[in-house]
Amino acid sequence: MRFPVRVPIEVRFSDLDTLKHVNNAVYLTYDEMARGHYLRRVGAAIDSGNFVMARAEVDYIRPILFGQRVEVALRVERVGRSSFRTYSETWADGQLAAQTRVVVVWLEEGKPAPVPEWLRQGIRRLEVEPVEGL
Repeated sequence: MRFPVRVPIEVRFSDLDTLKHVNNAVYLTYDEMARGHYLRRVGAAIDSGNFVMARAEVDYIRPILFGQRVEVALRVERVGRSSFRTYSETWADGQLAAQTRVVVVWLEEGKPAPVPEWLRQGIRRLEVEPVEGL
């Protein structure tokens, strides 16, 4: 699978839990950082208030430790009427650490609305593999 966005992540001491692993909730923060890079690349203002995460699913494969080189690779794998689903892989020192799927809903005036055509076109331009629903 090819990913149009790859984001290096610096593991902070505050990301760690009592076992000295990156806390499970922080994986979603790493995913969010990559999703923000993706959205900026398709021309979206991530501070617009038009996006809300509706669902997140994480498969934890191995722990991430302080000092490891971490990278999140992200793509959009599906676009629906008012939402899209991202898929990401989090890598630590070249080993797969997690797989994450997130459903993001497009909002207008605080309510779900159709994903705008400019966003669909931006996703289509950025992706190198077919996206379901486009």
